[in-house]
Amino acid sequence: MKLSIIKSIFFVIAIGTLLSFDLPNNWFKAGSNPECYEMGIDKGVGPEGKNAATIKSAGKKVKGFGTLMQSCLAEKYLGKKIKMSGYVKSTDVKGWAGLWLRVDDDATNRAMAFDNMQNRPIVKTTDWKKYEIVLDVPFKADGLAYGALLVGKGQIWFSDITFEIIGDIVPLGTKECIVCTKKLKEPSNLNFTE
Repeated sequence: MKLSIIKSIFFVIAIGTLLSFDLPNNWFKAGSNPECYEMGIDKGVGPEGKNAATIKSAGKKVKGFGTLMQSCLAEKYLGKKIKMSGYVKSTDVKGWAGLWLRVDDDATNRAMAFDNMQNRPIVKTTDWKKYEIVLDVPFKADGLAYGALLVGKGQIWFSDITFEIIGDIVPLGTKECIVCTKKLKEPSNLNFTE
């Protein structure tokens, strides 16, 4: 009896390990309830067989949102309008999902610009589709924070994140939020090969 219980426990642990995802280098989990989500690399499932990152709800009750994100210095983009692009695929998203980009001012610990696609959410089941976010990066910006997020049940994959300078700055309104403190020098490991 005890031996079969021990075997069952090891089996569950082994399956859990096989189904878990490794975090991509330079990316980290965050959100209001990141523990409600499994996040990491899903190898070979992206467009053209590339790696993709994934966020998947875990458990029966999912609260809040989970995000897989990075933060980098804004230096390269100061005074410019930038476009963040990426491909996203979804399965059974009951809440909503999206890419997101935030321009941070560390001096005030506030966001200078922010877009999380909440006004154009990814819902239900979708195939790979390209999404874009365009924001201005003011000269006094310190950092960029970006990634993908999932609110509620379901699973998303995202891949091929790119950043492009598309012009000079145009003043925008702002939305406030808390700023992350860990910043890379520039965006890194955007194709999830590491």
